[in-house]
Amino acid sequence: MVYRRLARRNLICCFPVAPKQCSLLSGSVSTFDETNPTMKTILRNVLAVILGFFGGSVINMILVNLGPVVIPLPEGADVSDMEKLRESMKLFTPLNFLFPFLGHAGGTLVGAFIAAKIAASQQFKCALGVGVLFLLGGTAMVKMLGGPMWFNVCDLVLAYLPMAYLGGTLDLAKKPASEIEQPSATSE
Repeated sequence: MVYRRLARRNLICCFPVAPKQCSLLSGSVSTFDETNPTMKTILRNVLAVILGFFGGSVINMILVNLGPVVIPLPEGADVSDMEKLRESMKLFTPLNFLFPFLGHAGGTLVGAFIAAKIAASQQFKCALGVGVLFLLGGTAMVKMLGGPMWFNVCDLVLAYLPMAYLGGTLDLAKKPASEIEQPSATSE
């Protein structure tokens, strides 16, 4: 049997294998690199997406709730619950859909930027992850509420993934070229 003290862990392992066959016994403990991220990096990226989604949702709700204050609802429109909102959408003018669109687009943009700022690696992918979460939420709302087809198409096509792309790009634009992850060239 081979006994070997692992670096940084002060553990003694007892395995009936040769040290060359087991990476744990070879004496090297993997550290952070782009091909093998540590658990801390993964958790930070997951937390970045969650916080980005939460922050974007706050912006979304602020703008959606600000809409009826800035642009009054039409006569007879009641938005107190989902069923009444679905029926009232027939009375809305295109101007009444402005703040919901701004809320969806602005929330996604801010959320993607937050995710890209907090992420330890793969910042752009984390930003797009927030965009996908918002797109799923938007798709669910379209199925629940309906609405005019022109708004549903504009909202789903323009408010989510393009804004997530922009949010991720805004974060990359502020970083020096040395900090931006470059894809590694694979030699065959």
